Amino acid sequence: MTEEPLTHKQSLAAVIQALGGTWDTARAVLALRVAGYRPANDEAAGKEARRNLRDLAADGLIVRPDPNQAVYRPV
Repeated sequence: MTEEPLTHKQSLAAVIQALGGTWDTARAVLALRVAGYRPANDEAAGKEARRNLRDLAADGLIVRPDPNQAVYRPV
């Protein structure tokens, strides 16, 4: 039986939980690339990272302490 690969969101969530700290777009892009995400270009990588960070915040896994900065931290 083959296992389903993790989604980008699941991969990012696992890395955030393991490493902790603060997370911005650049750090999320790096984590996704290490997890195997191969974006078409840097703009696509940034969009995917930001979308996943917003989704994880909506799920309650991370929070954005300062609404004026796109920096998140684990709950």
